Order: sequence, then structure tokens, then C-alpha cells
Amino acid sequence: MKIIMLGAPGAGKGTQAKMIADKYSVPHISTGDIFRANIKNGTELGKEAKTYMDKGLLVPDELTVKILLDRVAQEDCKNGYVLDGFPRTIPQAEVLDKALTELGDKIDFAIDVDVPDANIIKRMSGRRACLACGATYHIEHVPPKAEGICDRCGEALVLRDDDKEETVKNRLNVYHEQTQPLIEYYTAKNILKTVDGTVDMQVVFDSIVAILG
Repeated sequence: MKIIMLGAPGAGKGTQAKMIADKYSVPHISTGDIFRANIKNGTELGKEAKTYMDKGLLVPDELTVKILLDRVAQEDCKNGYVLDGFPRTIPQAEVLDKALTELGDKIDFAIDVDVPDANIIKRMSGRRACLACGATYHIEHVPPKAEGICDRCGEALVLRDDDKEETVKNRLNVYHEQTQPLIEYYTAKNILKTVDGTVDMQVVFDSIVAILG
């Protein structure tokens, strides 16, 4: 069972990917994690990726797919895997498909966790974090006992730059330009499944399990 998770930033796809990985005993693979692992372990692919990252450049799609294929060839992926954060663009999806086809393999499901932009902006701009102890809150869903103060250590809570409304809107614009076309791409391949990401996290997961069977 080979799955790609799609969805806008803040849609909750990473959380769902971890839950799928736990239930079906398959690895949750994020490209960020495998880049870091290759760089830390000093692999040839890691060294190559680092030359781009050190210059502030994006790692080319072909190299990203090479690193990804190296990861999914490992023993723990024999029953499948959940890809989170890749592909992000049509060219990446095409390179991945071509590489998998050459191995006699393919992606089984692309699952889109669908959440309207307005919900995501509200969800993310309501987050508050304690920089002292790492605790996180939400002004509506998980509010602190005293407004703006961490329950755990009493330090002031902050709205991270990543969660500010303007930043979230910019990230959503990039998503709609680059990543949303993948919805049509995987629809054409008859593997796209969409779930409503606005409902409770467990309800979203139950919907995904019903799709995967």
C-alpha cells in the first residue's frame, strides 16, 4: 500500500500520515527527514543534496527522487509507505512515476485532505506557542487557563511568524500555484481520494481507513 498525502499547509495531512503509518505498520516518509538522515550519515546522495542546500537552492527533482527511491527500497517499506511532502509539483510527480514504473511499481492512493483556505487561516493564526518549554495552544480549541500565559511554565505565549495570517496566506498561494495541480494529475490516474479535513481528526482518519480498506 503506497500512499501520497496531499493537502494545503495546516490541513492536517502530516498528522493523518502518522496515524496511517501506525495503523498499517508502514513507514511515514517525509522528504525533510530523509534529507536530514542522508546528510547526517554522510551518504553520497546526502553530500550531493547538501551542496544545493548550503547555497540556499532547492534540491533538483531527479536527486530528490533518487534519495526517495533509496529510502523506499529499504526493508521496512516492503509492505508500503506513506509519502508526506512529496511530490509538491507536477514535474516531481512525473519523475517519481517514471522511476517507480521502471521498478515495476506504482502509487496506489493519493489522499487529499481538503480544507478551505478560510478554515486554515483561522486554524493556524489561532495557534500560540511557549518558546520556553515548547507547549502549544490554540485560542479556540486548546486555550491556556490564563490568556497569553503558558499553563506549564508561566511564560508568555507567542504567535509564531509561520502562523501569522499574512505568512499563512502566502504559503497557501504557493500551494495553489504549485501543488494543487496534483489533484487533477492524480484524478486522471484514478487514484485520487478526497476526505473532508474540516471535521474532527478521528473522523478524518476513519474516512481514510474506509478508503484504504
